[in-house]
Amino acid sequence: MIPRNIIALIPAHNERAHIAGVVTGAKKYLPVLVVDDGSTDDTARLAKAAGAEVLRQSPNQGKGAALLAGFRHALGSGYKAVITLDGDGQHDPAEIPKFLAAYRDHAAGLLIGQRDFSRMPFIRRLANTLGRTILSLAVGQKIPDNQSGYRLINESLIRLMLKNEELGFEFEVDMVVLAIKYQMGIGWVPIRTIYADEKSHIKPLHHLINFLRVTIKAWQAVHIKK
Repeated sequence: MIPRNIIALIPAHNERAHIAGVVTGAKKYLPVLVVDDGSTDDTARLAKAAGAEVLRQSPNQGKGAALLAGFRHALGSGYKAVITLDGDGQHDPAEIPKFLAAYRDHAAGLLIGQRDFSRMPFIRRLANTLGRTILSLAVGQKIPDNQSGYRLINESLIRLMLKNEELGFEFEVDMVVLAIKYQMGIGWVPIRTIYADEKSHIKPLHHLINFLRVTIKAWQAVHIKK
């Protein structure tokens, strides 16, 4: 039975090669919303043809902005939780039932898909290992995977995230921090690690500077009482 109060949310930017397959796979388990973040290809058309509801924002505003648009739409449509997955084929929609089962069994406000880092290309493995180690130290608890975009977020955390001003990858780091700060609970769901022909949208120096900024903000949020 397809849950009526949970929706799959897929932010997408120029993902014509993969979006239809991701939507088709996710629709087996949940209604699907695709937020087309300023694509210049036919991502939106292909997503709609595959059965997704599609929101378009233009110009490209970043993944955080796309997720925010999807969160607002989901809450406005009466959904109580969302499962986010990327539109580039790195997340297997067939693993959605794992998140649904974990959500039924645990009261965590945030469930994150935990990848197997040994199966990543070396540069990505190094960057992710450094990132999760630094963030774990900043927030005072082990964070096995801080950048996985495969997540289930409940309504309470979604409402907190609506106030977030980060627009890029930092949005997902802040999500982890808020779940810790407000003691909503974080759970981990083992997922497949998939890499194929997808292109990274990350600019290394810009990413590093912003990650350090967000990490400092994370330490302050968790350790400084206001």
